[in-house]
Amino acid sequence: MSDTLPHETPSEDVTQAWISLMRAQSRVLGAIERDFKAADLPPLGWYDVLWELARAADGRLRPFEIEERTLLAQYNLSRLIDRLEKEGLVERRTFDDDGRGRWVLITGKGRALREEMWAVYAKSIARHVGAKLPDADAAQLATLLKNLT
Repeated sequence: MSDTLPHETPSEDVTQAWISLMRAQSRVLGAIERDFKAADLPPLGWYDVLWELARAADGRLRPFEIEERTLLAQYNLSRLIDRLEKEGLVERRTFDDDGRGRWVLITGKGRALREEMWAVYAKSIARHVGAKLPDADAAQLATLLKNLT
């Protein structure tokens, strides 16, 4: 009798789904990054952080909350927040007596850049995803992918 679990080895269909998912992600993200670059805009990671801050209560989050809501690793996020702050897109504020607790707040300039980036991003999504998937297929894909989250 084998010691393997029933799903320890993926089926061919599961393996193919994984490969297709990774290829599609890589290609679409690459295309979107190129669209941002062509529009002389910062990378998608900037948008992700600004978007999460813009939709948060009072436009502020703690760094660990940004990390949880995005897919950025903590060490990358710290450097990115430094760059965003240097550009005047966010600011850091302390919220406790010892100065260790910090908020990251989106500024007016950050909100404006996020809106400018969204204009390009929306067109990119439409071009690289919407033009290739009818709405019904996109809805089905979204439903299927929710099973993985």
